[in-house]
Amino acid sequence: MDLTTAVFNDRPDLHEQADEVFSAGWPEFIFHDPVADRHMGRVREWFGELSLLLVDGANRIAAGGWGVPVRWDGTLDDLPAGYDDALVRSVRLHEEAGEANTLVIAAAQVRKDLQGRGLAAEVLRALASAGERAGLAHVIAPVRPASKARYVLTPMAQFMTWQRADGTPFDPWLRTHHRMGARLLCPAERSMVMTGSVAQWEEWAGFELPVSGTYVVPGALVPVHIDRAADRGELVEPNVWVRHR
Repeated sequence: MDLTTAVFNDRPDLHEQADEVFSAGWPEFIFHDPVADRHMGRVREWFGELSLLLVDGANRIAAGGWGVPVRWDGTLDDLPAGYDDALVRSVRLHEEAGEANTLVIAAAQVRKDLQGRGLAAEVLRALASAGERAGLAHVIAPVRPASKARYVLTPMAQFMTWQRADGTPFDPWLRTHHRMGARLLCPAERSMVMTGSVAQWEEWAGFELPVSGTYVVPGALVPVHIDRAADRGELVEPNVWVRHR
């Protein structure tokens, strides 16, 4: 497939299409992360060169992804807490006129009908190249494992160690990164925090949540905590930190 790489902000004609492509297949709760809501506008404005689209000759989006620049000293202790914290740190660093040295790949997605053709790796390579052009020496990513939602009760620290018979990661999205030479570092235990009222969570889950407690909700990587007295539900999702060469 002959694809060209475009900077998202340079192609406003594709923004509506991008919304459709990149929202497809995700559970509704994933769009209710208050940290992301608070920072995404500035991320898109300030770091537009790190948001890319792969476009075919008919101006159809095949895939895309985006990232943010942060300062990282290369140690596990200095990693952001996850996706949310990477956004916070990138915005704060920009406001303080600090110097970033690391690209955090926050998201990469392939159009549903084109999945399985190696385009995910192509997106990751394009983002890494954009980071290099921006002077960022390191590339890391808080990966949301594609199959973890089937194993909700398994801790992420255990799940990330699962392997197939050939020694590659059990999860296909972790496997994509691994095949590109990335190294799995550690769990990001508080990568994303999604919140909503009990009624909202019942709508997102598709069933009633009659008492306070923990529930397995379709698409969630770990159980959702419901507090009916506070009329609040919260999902604290872990990811896996990986580092690309």
